[in-house]
This record gives sequence, C-alpha cells and structure tokens, in this order.
Amino acid sequence: MSVDGEAGQLRGEADEPGWEVDPDDEWGVAVITTVGRQLKLRREAVGLRAAEFGRAVGYGEDLVYKVEGGKRIPRQDYLVRADEVLDAGGLIAATWEDVRRVRYPKKVRELGKLEARAVEIALYECHIVPGLLQTPDHARSVIGAAQPPYSPDDVERMVAARLARQSVFERSPAPALSFVLEEGVLRRPIGGTMAWRQQLERLLEVGRLHNVVLQVMPLSCDTHSGLDGRIELLKFPDGTAVGRSDGAFNGRPTPDPKHLRILELRYGTIRAQALSPGESLGLIEQLLGET
Repeated sequence: MSVDGEAGQLRGEADEPGWEVDPDDEWGVAVITTVGRQLKLRREAVGLRAAEFGRAVGYGEDLVYKVEGGKRIPRQDYLVRADEVLDAGGLIAATWEDVRRVRYPKKVRELGKLEARAVEIALYECHIVPGLLQTPDHARSVIGAAQPPYSPDDVERMVAARLARQSVFERSPAPALSFVLEEGVLRRPIGGTMAWRQQLERLLEVGRLHNVVLQVMPLSCDTHSGLDGRIELLKFPDGTAVGRSDGAFNGRPTPDPKHLRILELRYGTIRAQALSPGESLGLIEQLLGET
C-alpha cells in the first residue's frame, strides 16, 4: 500500500494523542495492549514501516511504537485516521468503544460509575468547587496547582476525566443533586478574573436546574459539622448507598448503614446552617457583579 499525502509537520511529544497507561490498571492495560497489537498486525500486513505509518497519520514514529506496544492510550482521531490509512473498513475505528472506557484513570472511572447509577448525589466541599461543577479552566487551574506538579499531559487527562463525569447532568431521568460550597471558596479568583467569572456563571446555571439544590455556607457561620472536610453521599435505585468523608472512616467509601446515618446527620446539619438556595444564588450573583 502506498502512502500518499503526508500529514505535513509531525506532532511533537506534547501533542501526542492519548495518555500513558497506568500499569496498575489491569483492565486498561489489557484493552490498550490488545488494540495496539491489532494496529501493529494490520500495519505490517500492508507492508508499512512504523515511520511511514506515522507520517501518514500525522504522528511521530515513537508514538506509533508506544501505541502498538500498549504503553499509550490513543485518542479517537488517531484510531479513525489509522483505520483510513490501513483500509481497515471501520474495524480499527470501532475499537474506540473499548478504548474510551479505559482512557481515564481507574479511580475516576470507578467514581463515574457510581455517579452514573446514583439517583441522589449530595456533596459538601470545603476547599474547592466540586469537580462536578468545575469549568475546564477552573479544573485546569486547580489540578495544575498541585505540588509536585503534574506533567501538562497528565493535567489534560485529569481535566478531561473530571469533565466527563459531568455527563450526570445530562441523564434522564435526572438524579437529585445537592451541593453545599463554602463562601470563602467562591471569593478566591482561581485561574484569574475571566476564569473566575465563567466559574461563577456555571454555578448559577447549574443552581437553577430543577433537579439541583445549591447552597453556600456563609463566612458568618463560625463553626459547623463539615470542618473536617468533604462529605459525599450517593444513593442508588435499589435502596443501597455509599458515603465518604475526609474526616471519618479513614476517608474511604463506606456502605455501612451506621456510618451512612452519621454522614447523613452531618450533611443535614450543614444544609440547615447554610444559606437557602435562593439566598445562595443571590450571593453568587453579587460576587459575579463585583468582578
């Protein structure tokens, strides 16, 4: 097979499609290794060397070897382009259905599965805007501030994973969502003025949804039961639930009914001490007007 129309300037390492595979993610490793092997076998079957194939799809030779060796998670555009170059009739492009299920970190996938099943999600966050409510720029600033710093590639992977969880807002029937945020968090212009404005606008947008209750814990409340940290509660259609708190039960998710009652008591108390939903949206509107 001839290679016509090289893709011009090859993309560098920073622009590579996909992310490194987590070696501890057994399912992810198995899927990406299988896809990589299929790509290699088809490339060799049509007589293309890795460098020729790389030029045809618009990526470097090293990237081709990483994907084929199961060390790199390809993005959808890479698989679609590879399908065209190798004349695979859609078989390679179809592997995206498997790849997309493992493209995000294992912990995020597990949390996303729980959120996708939940009929009720309740979350108190004390230090940041919850990930389910973050805009891309806000998420990028929060994740990028970590020390030691993540690589730019890892930051983008984590941002994409965080945004993917927000598909919970598109579910039908819609789950009941409850959020309590600290006022102090809303007064910190993370990412700069424009990013902050966009984040406040996003909070107003979500807070007005019919299935969402968004409240703000005012700075005037000197103490409350959430000072130990984040509280999460997820309830499922079969009546089961799981909860987590930074300050209790070692911060691990727990389905224990006794633990859940404690978390529900704490969360209910926090909601009672927070501003009403109407007052909360009014405060956010005020902060937006001050920018």
